[in-house]
Amino acid sequence: MWNVLLSFSGLVALIQLLFLPFFPESPPYLLLQKGDKAGCLKAMKQLWGEGNYHTEFDDMMKEKAVTKGTKIMNVLEVLKEPSVYPQLSTMLLLLLSLQLCGLSATASLQESIIPYVSLGVAISELISIIFSSIIDHFGRRILLWGCYLLMALILVLLETSLLLSDQFLWMRYGSVILIFLFIIVYGIGP
Repeated sequence: MWNVLLSFSGLVALIQLLFLPFFPESPPYLLLQKGDKAGCLKAMKQLWGEGNYHTEFDDMMKEKAVTKGTKIMNVLEVLKEPSVYPQLSTMLLLLLSLQLCGLSATASLQESIIPYVSLGVAISELISIIFSSIIDHFGRRILLWGCYLLMALILVLLETSLLLSDQFLWMRYGSVILIFLFIIVYGIGP
């Protein structure tokens, strides 16, 4: 029934496409990008109901004044900008390392358990999305250092559990838990 499961995400995307024209544009987009003050206020009322949104509107106006001279770049312009090469290369290396590390294939579990592992990976990604809001509390630098250290520790423990998995069968499940933890820490930090 995997084909039904895969088609479910397509159904959700189709529903989103059908309802998207009925939603207003984002108020900050209307004000900051388009310069449409009336449209911004109308979108605020449509999204948040009737009320006084002058504080939020004033905050957006202040943001517009601060970013007045800033040029908005498209994706191609960002890729051509030499000042972002270190950040782009770091991000690319992180994404490739996660995709090519083979974490999900390391545990050597029975085939009947693999769907549950896939579900666990999805839940781990969801948890990391929920907890990624702690960036504002701790700051990016501390979060990156801490998560890189935790990821290194998790990988050492994962390697150890894989070496011992032939002697202790329960270590395979420990490997799966470590993979979930790695995904959560990776999602929160890098």
